[in-house]
Amino acid sequence: MQIVPLSSTGLAARTPARPYEALAGVIAEVGEPHFGPAALAHLNRWMPLCWWSIYRLFDDQPPVMHASGSFEAPDGTLDSWRVYRASLYRRDKTFLSVRERVAPGAAALLHWNAKEIPARHRREIYSRHGLRERLSIVSQDPGGLLAVNFYRHMEQHPFADDEIDAMRTLARPLLACVNRHLALSVADTGAQNPVQRLTGRERDVCERLLKAWTHEGIAADLGLSPATVKTYRDRAFERLGIRHRNELFALVTGHLDKPDAGSGCPGA
Repeated sequence: MQIVPLSSTGLAARTPARPYEALAGVIAEVGEPHFGPAALAHLNRWMPLCWWSIYRLFDDQPPVMHASGSFEAPDGTLDSWRVYRASLYRRDKTFLSVRERVAPGAAALLHWNAKEIPARHRREIYSRHGLRERLSIVSQDPGGLLAVNFYRHMEQHPFADDEIDAMRTLARPLLACVNRHLALSVADTGAQNPVQRLTGRERDVCERLLKAWTHEGIAADLGLSPATVKTYRDRAFERLGIRHRNELFALVTGHLDKPDAGSGCPGA
């Protein structure tokens, strides 16, 4: 496993033109319904990638998927997400170094070869679908750990050092695109947003939870105690038929898992 800190200097002048063209394509897809597969197709103009996935991990709750895509490869993303969310995420240590070494608000690039992944995880995700490697742009925020994952198939060549360096160069712009897309996905639900069915205070609390605010931050902003914030949260969750913050993200973005259905993104 390799962990690469990200520079905050933006795009490097020596970056070839093709990555810029791919990035422009990704930007054009931000906020669109088919952002996952469409953005991956643009990225493949620059670098061969078979899958990508965007999901959020929490310390004590199941993960939630935001988007994914497959390009010119068998689409095993749905199957992989089912397996990962059912149990594998509880044993997933591949992001542990980020949790320990990357400060909140910062980001890093992780490179994992399939042979480095723990046996069961490797067997049920990587070996099963012929995945060779994963590059992940990972950031920490109060709402959990956001992972933007890029996968290579065994039929594709391994990530070269210059490709990893190029991904590091574009990591922050790509992460900005993802965050903007997630924000627009929540905002564009409009009248269909289930949060609109809540009472005023319940809605106030949930809207701030969707922005990854802590209970203490919400309490300070609304002039309430943290205990009262949790009471409004519990009432809202009961009304919405959910139990966890990650389910609120999924419900509002239209990706709440149903029984015997997956979320359509690959596991880690």
